Amino acid sequence: MASHRRPKQPSRARVTIFGATAAATVALTSQSASADPNPTKDEVKERVDELYEQVTEITEEYNGAKEREGEIKDRAEELQEAVARGQEELNELRNSLGSVATAQYRNGGLAPSMQLFLSADPDGYLEQASTLGQVTAKQAEALRTIETKQRTLAQQRAEAGEQLEALESTREEIKAKKDKIQGKLTEAQTLLNRLTEEERRQLAEAEAAEQARAAEAAARATRTEERTDLGGSGATTATTQQSAPATTAGGSGRAQTALAMAQSKIGSPYVYGSAGPSTFDCSGLTSWAYAQAGISLPRTSQAQANAGTRVSQSELQPGDLVFYYSGISHVGMYVGNGQIVHAPRPGSSVHYAGVNSMPFMFGVRVA
Repeated sequence: MASHRRPKQPSRARVTIFGATAAATVALTSQSASADPNPTKDEVKERVDELYEQVTEITEEYNGAKEREGEIKDRAEELQEAVARGQEELNELRNSLGSVATAQYRNGGLAPSMQLFLSADPDGYLEQASTLGQVTAKQAEALRTIETKQRTLAQQRAEAGEQLEALESTREEIKAKKDKIQGKLTEAQTLLNRLTEEERRQLAEAEAAEQARAAEAAARATRTEERTDLGGSGATTATTQQSAPATTAGGSGRAQTALAMAQSKIGSPYVYGSAGPSTFDCSGLTSWAYAQAGISLPRTSQAQANAGTRVSQSELQPGDLVFYYSGISHVGMYVGNGQIVHAPRPGSSVHYAGVNSMPFMFGVRVA
């Protein structure tokens, strides 16, 4: 998937990218991420933002490939088991006809039907023998069954071979995507290492402050929701930010349960390709949270985008999925008061963020 570089928008803060691990220093690698040997703090932040955005895109491609790998593997195993069962059934049919041939031989030689069958061309034999009247109805039925089994087995073996080839190809694709992700992460860390310790500290503090503001806004949304529940439909939402969608009514019971489960994972590390219960990537968090509410979601953000009814930002309710970037490469869950909970990127953890901290595409109401 191509990278989608969003335009600078003064009213929209770019997603923060410096967590506690951003201050760690590692040796510079030969994979220099910038032509400028002395990039400014803002230049580093912009480029690292772009790299992490690309990582989220590739991660969702990786998740899709992993999902296909599982499906292909299951299908290949089913076919192999079917081939084994079919071969046993075919052997039993052949053995039964072989017993008839043995008995005929002992009683004076093989009948023409058995001689032709044992020549390994039952289909061609039937065309000849049916005209000559050399087979009984029972023998003809047995021979036709054998021929059908042989054809089915040949088809299943061929399909199993194709599935195994596809499995190998998919595993190569997965490895390539893992290498690509690691390359982007290495490039990002190399850029961070170009900053001074003081610059890294400033960026880490800025991110921590932004997360704290988002957490407080999310907490206000929860308090507002509680007051709404206690006060009835006439309650108002005095704490709702003017720039954020007003939310006074919650989503369905299952959506609220999924949201509560996602919020319970605040602080859990981001790990690409992970879907819980202790580490997550973006779509892994949302699929895990909804699974706890009894709803099965697809594994990738692109597939989850089609898992319910689309809603605009002004229609968002707690528990709705929220999707970002033109490639739909990131997903979070709406909390209320203009905030989401999400698993943003490697090196970070599950936390709250503003609904407009990334280019918002649309919401999806699952339940």
